Amino acid sequence: MNELDRYYAKALKFLSYRPRSEKEVRENLVKKKAPSHIIQTIIDKLREHRFLDDAEFSRIWVESRIRSKPQSLRITKLELRRKGVSEEIIESQISNIKFPIPNDIEQARKLVEKKMARYKGLSRDEIYKKLSGVLGRRGFNWDTIKEAIDEVMAKEV
Repeated sequence: MNELDRYYAKALKFLSYRPRSEKEVRENLVKKKAPSHIIQTIIDKLREHRFLDDAEFSRIWVESRIRSKPQSLRITKLELRRKGVSEEIIESQISNIKFPIPNDIEQARKLVEKKMARYKGLSRDEIYKKLSGVLGRRGFNWDTIKEAIDEVMAKEV
């Protein structure tokens, strides 16, 4: 097995766990000490065989985040930027999602409803403090946090 084949097999193994962005694959190959000319050849080969596609990667990422991890859309975009996806691809994929994207208040409300049971028996101030911390770490702004907590707490009473 030559050097190119060895690093190509490593790239395929890296891609087998979950979809990856081009930047992630490139960084992984650098970490594995692959020469730069081999990295570019592997990236081109992966693109050609459609194993590497930042647009498809970002579509899957956005859908996954919306369905399974309530967080601000701003944070989802930031995650994609960190993974090396271009702004044009991010915006294109978000606008082409096949199902309605919940707005930040809906996402925040869903998260508050999910977490409320944990805080039974705590004072209103303690609940606010804990929930606002959770929502803040998920990238929601203060107005959204306050509105979501107020709506859910109004239903609870």
